Amino acid sequence: MIPMTPTATILLLGSGELGREFVISAKRLGCRVIACDNYAAAPAMQMADESEVFSMLDGDALAAVIERHRPDFIVPEVEAIRTEILAEHEARGTVVVPSARAAQMTMNRDAIRDMAAGDLGLTTSEYRYAESLADLRAAADELGTPFLVKPVMSSSGKGQSTVNTPGEVEAAWDYAVAGMRGDRQRVIAEKFIDFDYEITLLTVSAADGVHFCPPIGHRQERGDYRESWQPATMAPAALKRAQDMARSVVLSLGGHGIFGVEFFVKGEEVIFSELSPRPHDTGLVTLASQDYSEFDLHARAILGLPIPPIVLRGASASAVILADRDADAFRIAGLDDALARGRDGTFVDVRIFGKPSTRPYRRMGVAIARVGGGDVDAARAEAVAAAGLVRIEYEGE
Repeated sequence: MIPMTPTATILLLGSGELGREFVISAKRLGCRVIACDNYAAAPAMQMADESEVFSMLDGDALAAVIERHRPDFIVPEVEAIRTEILAEHEARGTVVVPSARAAQMTMNRDAIRDMAAGDLGLTTSEYRYAESLADLRAAADELGTPFLVKPVMSSSGKGQSTVNTPGEVEAAWDYAVAGMRGDRQRVIAEKFIDFDYEITLLTVSAADGVHFCPPIGHRQERGDYRESWQPATMAPAALKRAQDMARSVVLSLGGHGIFGVEFFVKGEEVIFSELSPRPHDTGLVTLASQDYSEFDLHARAILGLPIPPIVLRGASASAVILADRDADAFRIAGLDDALARGRDGTFVDVRIFGKPSTRPYRRMGVAIARVGGGDVDAARAEAVAAAGLVRIEYEGE
């Protein structure tokens, strides 16, 4: 048997649930994928051709893995990476997705915020940086309460909290330090905005131009996504502003791939919040909502393939399935009840991520739903109901 020559070899840095779906999309296009993370049997590793276990903040280990596999593309799925190693290999001809500069800029909230507010002149919330508790107290005096505190490097809302009174500053600092990734003890203090809603605008930068998915609304708890839905209702003028701002940011960062650009919206005012140069967790809804999911679009853009018109299939929603404790022995139950909600005119599905252990608030799966017509509230209700029927049963209960 003659082995197939892959269309490309991809080194995936970070192997969570978003990486898992990306691997599936890349494999459908004939790619060979090596999935990397700091623990074995991560979700994307279960789908990939090979895997590597190491800390991506270990520059020597990262360089050794790149040399061993000699990928065509290096695709980061997490922020905590020795990005200088990526820059070195990009200079030697390896494609870093979307670019080494983008990985460096978005590794830290401060760099991307300074670029958006300073270099590009985008509207952002008022903010300050703090590298100590004393700095954060000074920021509180300047900003007033309430304000948000976020580590400049973290993921999935870790370390993020809201300060409502001056007496909560110390607890917010301690929580942020505990949730930080990387080796920089720095937070951003962001004045609270009384917005109407927030959206993710998935923006695809590809060889044939910049493309947009319909806006995605989302709900967060503890700084982390719990539900998302598509399309989010926006005034045409607000959507145009968001698209213009997203286009300017992704073109400035350079490279090809999908970007999750987050905005706060109040009336027709649009305020830049954050950006991820990769598929976004709120974009899991696109597994139900679009003809090409965000993962399909990311793979196509990376490989230099054309991006077709992005067609919305119908009002859709997603709702996460969470663990509530630390455990290594558990099972997923209730799938039969959740999937039975699918019926004429309503699509319901569940994606289990395959994580080998649980911990409080860890995402273990997602329910997705799509309904006929444009009733987003009905889609949200279906997704939440399906997610609620899936149970994590722990050994010994």
